[in-house]
Amino acid sequence: MERELWPPLYRALRHVANAFSQKYVQHQPWVLLAVFLWAALHDRPVCWACHSRHWSTTTLRPARLPSAATLSRRIDSVACGLLWRALEQYLRDCGQHGLLSFMDGKPLPIGGNSKDRQARFGRGAGCMAKGYKVHAVWAGQPLPDTWEVAAMNTAEKVVGRRLLLQLSHGGYLLADGDYDASYLYDEAAARGYVLVSRPRRGDKPSPAHYQSPHRLHSIELMRQPSLEGQAAYGRSLYAQRETIERAWGNLVTFGGGLAGLPAWVRGLDRVRTWVWAKLLINAVRIIQKHDLRHL
Repeated sequence: MERELWPPLYRALRHVANAFSQKYVQHQPWVLLAVFLWAALHDRPVCWACHSRHWSTTTLRPARLPSAATLSRRIDSVACGLLWRALEQYLRDCGQHGLLSFMDGKPLPIGGNSKDRQARFGRGAGCMAKGYKVHAVWAGQPLPDTWEVAAMNTAEKVVGRRLLLQLSHGGYLLADGDYDASYLYDEAAARGYVLVSRPRRGDKPSPAHYQSPHRLHSIELMRQPSLEGQAAYGRSLYAQRETIERAWGNLVTFGGGLAGLPAWVRGLDRVRTWVWAKLLINAVRIIQKHDLRHL
């Protein structure tokens, strides 16, 4: 997998890095990103990638490697963050934005006895777990439209609202019952989206509190009767929500994917950067598989 994914990922990084330069530093931001991505691709800590002997399988590498302390200190800096974002957008633009978008979260559990002070207990995949959760909105491109990592106990509705504020394309937005809240329907409509979600308390809206007209519209879509053997439009539309389940599944089922959080990735900042690297690696895999752009 390294021989397939590293060359296009490295070339994409160097292409984007042409527009970035930082003064008064020994290592430019692209060098730090290259070393971090090399470590993430091999599921190794960054200190492993800071030794030249671990780069013997490729000639696509920085001429001079930073120390592990330098990498850890600067990888989350503003300069590196701008380059992370630019590389993310470059790879995202390789695909076409679809009319359907999908919003969901993926648990990132860690051991229950971990001393990570930022990890929290919350609902994971069918059970209570300690750790983090990555929330994302996918729309058919190699990378999510927007995403965020939060503690496991952070409600999907809370993160969902922050994600909606970053959307602008419009279309249908499919989500599960965890996002069934009137203010989310209103926020989605303000961004040009029709949020379609399964009501958590049945399909009869309660008159006791405010009901978004956009939520009522979603309920009506789901209640429409079937026509001559065909499923109702709302239910057939909602059935496509499994697309995001496949996206999460594909993210973890290859060498170098986001199979889980290793023992050296703890703390919200480190988890976010690790997930970022894995999303970029997965994006290159998708681009190569579907021949979206020659990297």
